[in-house]
Amino acid sequence: ERKVEFIVSNVVAVYGTLVDLLSMARTKLGIKASNIYNVKGGLIDDIALIRDDDVLYVSEGDAFVGKSRAPEQLCFPAHTDWLTLNVGGRHFTTTRSTLVNKEPDSMLAHMFRDQDVWGNKRDERGAYLIDRSPDYFEPILNYLRHGQLIVNEGINLLGVLEEARFFGMEQLAEQLEGLIKGPPQCRDLTPADDHSPISRKEFVRFLLATPTKSELRCQGLNFSGADLSRLDLRYINFKMANLSQCNLAHANLCFANLERADLSAANLDNANLQGVKMLCTNAEGASLKGCNFEDPAGVKANLEGANLKGVDMEGSQMTGINLRVATLKNAKLKNCNLRGATLAGTDLENCDLSGCDLQEANLRGSNVKGAIFEEMLTPLHMSQSVR
Repeated sequence: ERKVEFIVSNVVAVYGTLVDLLSMARTKLGIKASNIYNVKGGLIDDIALIRDDDVLYVSEGDAFVGKSRAPEQLCFPAHTDWLTLNVGGRHFTTTRSTLVNKEPDSMLAHMFRDQDVWGNKRDERGAYLIDRSPDYFEPILNYLRHGQLIVNEGINLLGVLEEARFFGMEQLAEQLEGLIKGPPQCRDLTPADDHSPISRKEFVRFLLATPTKSELRCQGLNFSGADLSRLDLRYINFKMANLSQCNLAHANLCFANLERADLSAANLDNANLQGVKMLCTNAEGASLKGCNFEDPAGVKANLEGANLKGVDMEGSQMTGINLRVATLKNAKLKNCNLRGATLAGTDLENCDLSGCDLQEANLRGSNVKGAIFEEMLTPLHMSQSVR
């Protein structure tokens, strides 16, 4: 025994033969029932073809016409896994499972889990209309597809974050917030296997998301040739970083750690280097004209053991600086303030110290062969230097 529905419109139990069913249809519907069809227009010629809850059409001998459907139902299947979204005028084709499975509590999952629960509007092509930015939506859709957040260059992460929040995608929003705030290590700027130089644009993005007094760790990173001029680089750890040929003119490097960094041929003109640590730094051929190494609080810049061959430090303020056992061969230090500087054991061969203030400077054990001491502001006592 089966239960089926006749159009129009009775629910009856089916048993016996097809002739019995036609007889029942004549009685229930009050017509001369001759043929029975299923919903697709197939002629039923055996009662064994009928299943529970089937909807049947009965005619008096006419061909199958079928029940009229709304235009929308004629054009689009009731519940297909593939669908198209019109997001801000751009079309995206995806599957219903993609929108639902990864973030089941999101707005997108609720919109497309069940058919037309939200009364979603469609355009003339049948695509669901969503009034959001397509540029920011694309990374979200790709995240739902494969679980990885990939944002193309030129796409603002803040825009993607706002879309993630709008659609209620909490896991993705947390991931984006972490990227925007930036980790305390600059090593996350580039992939582990990518040693290409970091650009100014990439670095500035992390600087803006980092407190000024936090020690941003950029140890060992490659900034070769980068333009970092006029940036606030206070407290950053550039230990063993490659800053060769970098433009650091007018940069604020107060209390930065440049220990063993490569600054060869770099431009640091007029940079602020108060309290800087440059132990064993290689700055050969660099330009440091007009730099300020003097900290009002008395913290002394430490350049002990640095390679400063051929550097140009003309006019720099270096009161109390530690240049012990540094190499300044062929360097230009004209008109520098070196009061109280530690130059013990320093190689000053052929160094131009014209016009320098060396009052109370310690030159014991330094090599001053060929050094120029013209127009000194204060007398240089031989007890200060040993050739």
